[in-house]
Amino acid sequence: MRQLRQLRELRTREGARERRAETTPITGTGRTRLDQPRTARPGLLSLPSYDPEAFGVLSERIARFLGTGRFIVWMTVVVVIWIAWNTLLPATVRFDEYPFIFLTLALSLQASYAAPLILLAQNRQDNRDRVNMEQDRARSDRNIADTEYLTREVAALRHGLGEVATRAFISSEMSGVRSELQSLLKEIEERRDARDPL
Repeated sequence: MRQLRQLRELRTREGARERRAETTPITGTGRTRLDQPRTARPGLLSLPSYDPEAFGVLSERIARFLGTGRFIVWMTVVVVIWIAWNTLLPATVRFDEYPFIFLTLALSLQASYAAPLILLAQNRQDNRDRVNMEQDRARSDRNIADTEYLTREVAALRHGLGEVATRAFISSEMSGVRSELQSLLKEIEERRDARDPL
């Protein structure tokens, strides 16, 4: 959502820049830029402008309301009151006789506005889903890259540990050194005993 707002702001800034560039004369000639499309002059015919974000939010609210049970209940109540008014009350106060053509027209009008509003809300949701999917894909790519890096690091550590002496290797070497020292001590004792008779 934040990325969509940033994109909209960037487009607005670029549009303002283009409008300024369009109205600035080319140096020396006094003419407007020819490489920019001409926009309508403000004095001739200006259509009302609207904020697409506010209109989108409003359409989403309406579409969300149209999909609730509350809307169905209210619509049913209105239709029942309409039919009861036009069948049970005196003919002087009835405004839509039996085929209920005005009711049909009102319901058709409501449906003709509801369908585009629902489609607009779905398009906005699709845009949000696409942005979320792109963010998830980027996050997934980062996770894969981190996992590959950690796998390489673990493999390098295993390779490095293969060359490092382990506790079992050191203890076996120490026991070998101990046995050699004991044999040397015995040999020294024997030589000493042989040289020094009591």
